[in-house]
Amino acid sequence: MGRYLERQGLLERDVENSYLASDAVDDDPMTPLLGHSITYRIAVGSQAGRKVFTLQTLPTSGDPLGDGIGKVAGSSLHAGVAARADERKKLERLCRYISRPAVSEKRLSLTRGGNVRYQLKTPYRDGTTHVIFEPLDFIARLAALVPKPRVNLTRFHGVFAPNSRHRALVTPAKRGRGNKVRVADEPATPAQRRASMTWAQRLKRVFNIDIETCSGCGGAMKVIACIEDPIVIKQILDHLKHKAETSGTRALPESRAPPAELLLGLFD
Repeated sequence: MGRYLERQGLLERDVENSYLASDAVDDDPMTPLLGHSITYRIAVGSQAGRKVFTLQTLPTSGDPLGDGIGKVAGSSLHAGVAARADERKKLERLCRYISRPAVSEKRLSLTRGGNVRYQLKTPYRDGTTHVIFEPLDFIARLAALVPKPRVNLTRFHGVFAPNSRHRALVTPAKRGRGNKVRVADEPATPAQRRASMTWAQRLKRVFNIDIETCSGCGGAMKVIACIEDPIVIKQILDHLKHKAETSGTRALPESRAPPAELLLGLFD
């Protein structure tokens, strides 16, 4: 893809990531793994080179993506979804989509034979719904997803670029080239404090863990202290463990029938 765009004059080669062009990397053991990872062919083992086992259904009529899709040189690009600059929810969803993991654990399972079965989120045009790998071949595909050392996978361009003179004007933290660094002992304004999310907000944003909502009743909770001393943390955990072991529920006495005299008096 990179070489094709470069030949068309639409892309300039990135010297820092020149390994993506696959030039002079024939001796790299990762090269065949990278190639097989995008062709759905077995990478290792006695069946290397053959297509992986797939489960298919009847293909749907027409293109499920609809309009706005381009197919060039064996690759496709879908541009049918757009978001305006003021649609923050859509932009956040787009950022989540871009930064999503390569493999979804929810759609990953094991077959009775011990192979790895991966369910596709959207069936392919030929009706493929599941792809089945041998364990070693699946690990090889995961290895192909590991980035090169010291390579930035997220790049910012335009006004968001690190050296842009306008970056401080469009980012909440006001960080950018030419902006004065605030002195450490200078008190931050309320706007500056709101610019950075708290660790609780980041925990909810990244891992969907909401510590400010009670898991039992659903009520709102408040952070009253942040304990970081390991010794204090260990003492608290040991106390809670000891309390749970000693405060068992009181056993109720065994149930018994009422006295016989009482029963006779009730029915006289």
